[in-house]
Amino acid sequence: MGVICPCGVKVNANKKKQNVIFNGFCGEVTGNLTYLANVCVTTLAVSTLSLKFEDIVASNKFSFLFKANTIISVTCKKEGQNCVVIVQGTGTIGLKEYSFKAIFRDQVTPASNDVVQSFVINGFFNQNGAVPVAQGSIVALGCQTL
Repeated sequence: MGVICPCGVKVNANKKKQNVIFNGFCGEVTGNLTYLANVCVTTLAVSTLSLKFEDIVASNKFSFLFKANTIISVTCKKEGQNCVVIVQGTGTIGLKEYSFKAIFRDQVTPASNDVVQSFVINGFFNQNGAVPVAQGSIVALGCQTL
């Protein structure tokens, strides 16, 4: 039997045609986002998180793959029946390292979309507001015990 995670998140979500912001670029860029995460506060060293952006307008000029290399904190907060999980750390795009903060919201109601409330790669990228994703694509772990 597996160990129960007291606070974490599993994410396998995507959003097509999302307008995002890049630091140092005036205006928004449209593309497809893919979020993947398997994060637990008790196993940070082996936790994983990534964000892929595919630029669909400017011939992949802005496309990138961000991979977390160190997750330094995970916090879970129950909001009504829903759960918000905040993940912070550092990661890389190519050889360059950035700090990041991602906020995932697992909506309990089957008719409601889950939400990536925020994903910011400091000094590089901002998803530009909350992004609704398919119900069940974000699974918060441990909020039921809070």
